Amino acid sequence: MAIPRPSASVLLVAPGNHVLLLQRVQQSSSFPSAHVFPGGNLSAFHEGPSPKPGTAGAYRDGESFRRAAIRETFEESGILLARDRKRGSLLQLSEVERDSARKEIHSDRIAFSTWLDKLDARPDIEGLIPFTRWLTPKNMPKRFSTQMYLYFLQSNVSDKKEVIPVPTTDGGLEHVTARFLPAKTWLNMARLGEIILFPPQFLLLHCLAQHPSREELMEFIRSGSPPWGEKCISPLAKRKHPDGRVELALDRPGPEVEALDLGMSGVEDISILVEFHKEGPRRLELITRDSKA
Repeated sequence: MAIPRPSASVLLVAPGNHVLLLQRVQQSSSFPSAHVFPGGNLSAFHEGPSPKPGTAGAYRDGESFRRAAIRETFEESGILLARDRKRGSLLQLSEVERDSARKEIHSDRIAFSTWLDKLDARPDIEGLIPFTRWLTPKNMPKRFSTQMYLYFLQSNVSDKKEVIPVPTTDGGLEHVTARFLPAKTWLNMARLGEIILFPPQFLLLHCLAQHPSREELMEFIRSGSPPWGEKCISPLAKRKHPDGRVELALDRPGPEVEALDLGMSGVEDISILVEFHKEGPRRLELITRDSKA
């Protein structure tokens, strides 16, 4: 069984419940051609030593996950979630500065923290809101322990004058498109077969679509037992339905988390129906406990 690699991902939410998704290149070794949230693996070069496998830190929110989430978001989309230490506002860069820094950081020619220090800036790790952790099923050859975060752009009064950056691709290294669209629009595109969404993106976009305001969404994240901000989900194939789709149960946190007895669990009252194809999952649908009864 492959050891899950620690990783982090960010749901960037702009006014109007617009969410950033990036389309991965077809040649990608992970989620080829799929639309994903910006994110990636923790890096020893940038974040220091990762939490050791088999320890609680590998499956809980922590500073290294947050720093990786902000770095990967910048590398992949050009959106920098860092604040000027003196003014407290989100740092603004010229296009030339941004593109040069993305290349330098992506190629490990300069550590992300060192670059920010030169700009007298700090990563806005406090602005990240935990929103589930996902553990790749144990039967997959490549596995990840991914901490998901929410980040609200223009989230308070002091940010009103800040400009929401236009996302850009990384030049085709990992992604071919980057854009904000309403959560409902992304889901509709997936339903029509226009884009590929994997179960984590599908479920979390559905949550955003059902709670379009920041206040509603924050109330939802704090709800449940455990709250959505603390849920750990490792999808498990439960049964095959007559229409050919597989039902994925979302209530288990994964074998590593269960072995550590961390008291974490997933979502008990929701499953996902999905039809797996070579190019990726299709015909995804959420089903609730009531609809299964």
